[in-house]
Amino acid sequence: MALIPHAIVIVICYICERKIRIKGVKKGMAEEEKDKENEKEIKLGFVVSEFHRDITYQMEILGREHAEFLGAKVIHTFYTPGTFDMPLAVKELLRSEDVDAVVTLGCVIEGETEHDEVIAAQLTRRIMDLSLEYDKPVALGVAGPGMTRLQAQERVDYAKRAVEAAVKMVKRLRAKIGNRE
Repeated sequence: MALIPHAIVIVICYICERKIRIKGVKKGMAEEEKDKENEKEIKLGFVVSEFHRDITYQMEILGREHAEFLGAKVIHTFYTPGTFDMPLAVKELLRSEDVDAVVTLGCVIEGETEHDEVIAAQLTRRIMDLSLEYDKPVALGVAGPGMTRLQAQERVDYAKRAVEAAVKMVKRLRAKIGNRE
């Protein structure tokens, strides 16, 4: 039985180690954990207005289907009487540790006064403030103001856009936070 000189064993180990590193094992444990964190399932909370429920029901269904398509999961749904009531529900969901982002779904249809514009302006401002306060995305899936019932019906796909925006923001925030660490 021939003995292998010690120097040859060291060279063979060095070559094997280099091959393993080249194949991608050179990532540290911290980097692997960051990658897993970025790929973790995204959990959404929905806030859905019951006013004009025939339209918001369709928005909710489209939003849920699109979330599933994107690999996200809707874990909470909070129904509000109208869009005016949404900020409190958004705040409640943002407090939840298991919610990564909130999606608002509703429509503000034009009436005889400028009431729709006031409601929409205050809603968007408040949910934007809540997003910044809780450092979590809040996506605006509320169609309006200044539209008719028919126009609102034609814009039910705003739900898909809002879900997509929420999912993208969660992924980008996770990547940004992962790069900081």
